[in-house]
Amino acid sequence: MDHINRIELQGRIGFVRTNIVGDTKVSNFSLVTEHLYKTRDGGAVNETTWHYIVAWDSKEMPDLDLFTKGLAVNVIGRLRATRYTNADGTEKQMYEVVASKVRILNEEEVS
Repeated sequence: MDHINRIELQGRIGFVRTNIVGDTKVSNFSLVTEHLYKTRDGGAVNETTWHYIVAWDSKEMPDLDLFTKGLAVNVIGRLRATRYTNADGTEKQMYEVVASKVRILNEEEVS
């Protein structure tokens, strides 16, 4: 049986933070996606979802310093669940996308 963990997202960057971990650059950023649909009564609904992305410097990545708020990108990667304990001692779980490839989109590619 083949196991597949692949996700592809296209949207715009929200916050972005780039750091050096060891000797490798890593960028953590949020990505907003929108899904438009109509309800049964014909009303329009815009569903907005924020995703947390982790992108490590590699040959499949553009220069991570180019990532800025509002930039349109296409992200391919895998979904990973991370557990952590917050400041009040409560254990939390979050999902993040570990990017294997990020492509900066030009305005003609943005719908």
